[in-house]
Amino acid sequence: MVQKIATISLLVENYQDAITFYCDKLGFDLVEDTDLGAGRRWVVVAPRSGGGARILLARAEGEAQRQALGNQAGGRVMLFLETDDFAGDHAKMVERGVAFLEPPRHEAYGSVAVFADLYGNKWDLIEPRR
Repeated sequence: MVQKIATISLLVENYQDAITFYCDKLGFDLVEDTDLGAGRRWVVVAPRSGGGARILLARAEGEAQRQALGNQAGGRVMLFLETDDFAGDHAKMVERGVAFLEPPRHEAYGSVAVFADLYGNKWDLIEPRR
């Protein structure tokens, strides 16, 4: 049996703002945007390379979900965007206005810098040492 994590759900406040951030600032592809009725949509984005898990942009509904916006991992890094061109991707993201919370670091495990998405969820941009 083969298993993989194919899609993860990420709470967002507004579909269009989230699509703009992930597609225009991070360079992801809009994989799917299906109207589910009653103002709900099935919106999936993924890195252009097509590798790894996809992200379902799920509009927060109800107070508990709205309270979790930007803090789905309790303040820790939640997602890891792996690259094989750290310097190039970092430069593009800075140019596109992505908010990095620290300068790049070069650790034993690779090159890394933490950035925040439009709601404040923390991500690592990381190029693992091979």
